[in-house]
Amino acid sequence: MSLSLIFAFGWLVLANVTGMVPSKKKHWPQAYALIAVGLPILVWVVWTDGVWAALIVFLAACSVLRWPVRFFLRWLRRRAIGERPAP
Repeated sequence: MSLSLIFAFGWLVLANVTGMVPSKKKHWPQAYALIAVGLPILVWVVWTDGVWAALIVFLAACSVLRWPVRFFLRWLRRRAIGERPAP
């Protein structure tokens, strides 16, 4: 197993533990930090292990960070359709 995959699995464990800790801000600051750390790890996995391993890591990360992914997809859909959010 490569070092990049070890870091990716460590990131997944850290993300799951972070999700179990109570938070008054509904975990958004932790989600931003996990995204900021996870993206370079994902690029590293693509570089060392290939696209298929990175796709598996990406899907696992999306399952952990569901709400940021949902909000991002909604934002993309609004941008594609051209509708404005309700005031």
